[in-house]
Parts: sequence; C-alpha cells; structure tokens
Amino acid sequence: IGEEADLGQFLKAITYRPFDSRLIFYHDSLVWRTVKAVMQHMLAGHNLALTSTRSIEIGRGWEHMFCTRDMIQHHSVSLKEVNYLYPLYLYPNGDLFDNGETSDAPGGRRPNLNAEFIKNVAKKVKLKFVPDGVGDLKKTFGPENIFHYMYAIFHSPTYRSRYAEFLKIDFPRLPLTSKRPLFRAMCKLGAELVGLHLMEQQGPPLVRFEQDGDMLVEQVRYTDEISEIAAASATQPPRNDDQLIGKVWINDTQFFDGVPREVWEFHIGGYQVCHKWLKDRKGRTLSIDDIDHYQHIVSALSETIRLMAEIDTTIDKHGGWPIQ
Repeated sequence: IGEEADLGQFLKAITYRPFDSRLIFYHDSLVWRTVKAVMQHMLAGHNLALTSTRSIEIGRGWEHMFCTRDMIQHHSVSLKEVNYLYPLYLYPNGDLFDNGETSDAPGGRRPNLNAEFIKNVAKKVKLKFVPDGVGDLKKTFGPENIFHYMYAIFHSPTYRSRYAEFLKIDFPRLPLTSKRPLFRAMCKLGAELVGLHLMEQQGPPLVRFEQDGDMLVEQVRYTDEISEIAAASATQPPRNDDQLIGKVWINDTQFFDGVPREVWEFHIGGYQVCHKWLKDRKGRTLSIDDIDHYQHIVSALSETIRLMAEIDTTIDKHGGWPIQ
C-alpha cells in the first residue's frame, strides 16, 4: 500500500449477495481482480446497475437478475456462474469506455446505452429521449425509465418460462413494445421493484422477531403450521404452500414469525435469500439493525412476488406475449 496516508479511502461498499451489502478494502494489493474498467463507474458518482449471468446451470430456472448502486463481487448473484455488472451510467475517465463525449449531467456521466437502441425505443413509443434520469413518460423518457422497463420485463414469470431454454445459454434479450401505456406501466412496476431491491423503499411490515434470547444464529430452519402438525402426528395434513405462514428459527428459542413459505423459498440467482442471509451469519449475534434489515428483506420479497404477478397480468391486458 506504500505511503498512503488515508487507508479509509479504500473502504468501499459492495453488493456481496442480494440484500447483503458489505465493505471491501478495494486496493490492488489485496483484491486479486479489481476490474476497475467497470467498477470505477460505480465509484465515480451516483449510479445504478444490473447484475446477471450469461448462462445458468442445467436443471435450474432463471432468476439471475438483481440491481445495485455499488460494486459487486464474482458471486453476488450466483456461486456457480460468472457474474456480470452493467452500469447504467458511464463517467468520464479516459479509458476504453470513454468516447470523449461531454455531458451536463452530474459528474459528466452519460448513459451506457447504444445509440441505435435508444433510437429504436424512441421510435416505438413515440417519446423523446432525455440523456439523464427519467422523463415524464408523456413526451419524454430517460435512461432510468429504460432500466425500470427492462427490470420489469426480466421479472415477468412468463418471460422467464417462455424463454427458459434461451436463458440457459445466453444473456437475456429485451423485447420492446410500441404500446405507450404498456411501456409506462412496465416503467412504473420496474421502478417499484428497483426501489425494493435497493431497499430505498419498504413494503408493509409482515414479521415480528421473538427477542427473548441471546440472538445468536445457530441453526437456521423454517417451520409452518402444517410441518409442526406433521411432526407431532403420523398423518400428513393437506397443504397449500402459497398460503402457508411460518417461522424462521435462528436457534432453539428465537425466530422470525409471519414469514410466508413462498417468501422463504424465493430465489434470486443461486441463492435462497431468506436462508442465505442468516446462514452467512451463523455464529454471530444479531443486532437490532440486523433484525430490522431481515424484516425488510421478507417484506421486499413478498412485494416482489406480488409485483411479478402484476407484471404478467399487465402484459396480458395489453395483448400478452409476444410483446408487441
């Protein structure tokens, strides 16, 4: 590190896993591959990015999409696939991504969007492109509207099933619409998803934490009323997993109560989020902030499931698939 006086300047936020932000000492002497050509755009100023994979392991569904305002590491959304980061904005820096264009936007940033793509979107929805932020979606649209639109489309359950075979082997492709009401609706739903996934917005409270104990994470497990009845008897009651509400235990006496099974089982990329977040803290004592954060994760995932269904319903109302 040499004669660096302020080592704190190298402490940077990183999206370690979905909903799990950590700090990294971002310096070439400690980080094997800093990938500064890309990551510097997340450090230069306010930004937004997609993270995904190019392919997935055979036998798995495609859930490999998340958003971040920070850098990522190699396994942020998936442990077994290469993870990629796509910044929405590029900041001037003189490297190979810098085309020498100037901008009046904050920090001189410009959208990381192909000019022909922008022209195609503008032609289809008959709106004028503004090069930074969002448009009013009546006369204009901006880079962040496009980001929200694609985030909604990629979270459509029908999109993920319809193009499942392609998604196993290549990056997701974005279908465009010429229907302005559908474009607006996807922008709105995508913005809600992004806000939830960045934890800049919060869904309604769902769970409470049983605080009578030492808050030490020992063994993470999930139980619901049906499984508890089955454990106490020889019969297996009928079940509807979509309606089951249960407990996420962190030790023998403490648990988060009110967690829907579909939320507990929800995956982003290669991770079962509600399980993974706690499993990574095994042997640690949860703080009040940790407990609050986990409650927000459960709420965000519940809202994600609701919004994914609403995305499909909205697309169906505008003619269904393939999107026109």
